[in-house]
Amino acid sequence: MKSNTSGMKNFLQPSAFSLQPLLASSPLYGILDTGYVAPADIGAMAQKLLRGGIRILQLRAKKSSQAEICAMARQILPHVRAAGGIFLINDHPHLVQVIGADGAHIGQDDMTVAEARQLAGENAIIGLSTHSLEQVEQAVLQQPDYIGFGPLFATPTKPDYKAIGLADIEKAQAMVPFPVFCIGGITGKTVSQVVAAGAQRVVVVSDLLKAEDPCAKARELLKLIKK
Repeated sequence: MKSNTSGMKNFLQPSAFSLQPLLASSPLYGILDTGYVAPADIGAMAQKLLRGGIRILQLRAKKSSQAEICAMARQILPHVRAAGGIFLINDHPHLVQVIGADGAHIGQDDMTVAEARQLAGENAIIGLSTHSLEQVEQAVLQQPDYIGFGPLFATPTKPDYKAIGLADIEKAQAMVPFPVFCIGGITGKTVSQVVAAGAQRVVVVSDLLKAEDPCAKARELLKLIKK
């Protein structure tokens, strides 16, 4: 594994504290999902999304080996550092320091936030998925750096999860002292509904990655969110 990641630590890894203002002020979070982007194209896609104004990128590679994740991270990380953004990996908090990422995102069934932070390092950003107000309430006790809340709409990215709708967005945001990113089936056609329901930050996956021009799509989404 070390031979596959040599040179990656040359990129300065900011502390979670120094990245908190960027995390809180970023309205659009992009996920580089290998279900939509080929590993060989992951770096180019990252560059397009960053050029479009996105400053938080997560690598989600559910079917990839750890070595493959590290190889993809090598493509992504230089672009994120050049843009002054935040780079997170889905699951695998133990790879955060190896890769030089800024943190990891975990699900409800993975591990606790404390366990993830112990593996990723005390300076790492840890995000947590939540799917109900009850889980949001529990998240307060775990103290992640942010939460994902959804899926708001049915999504092919996670077909096993039931859509929770828009009614609880403002309640969820009011319950926690950290950023909430709404996620799940959000597209250029639905993002205005999500913002109208009170969302301050959103995550978009397939609508960005499948766009003919991902850079232009990112800019379009940012304009719709900021209206």
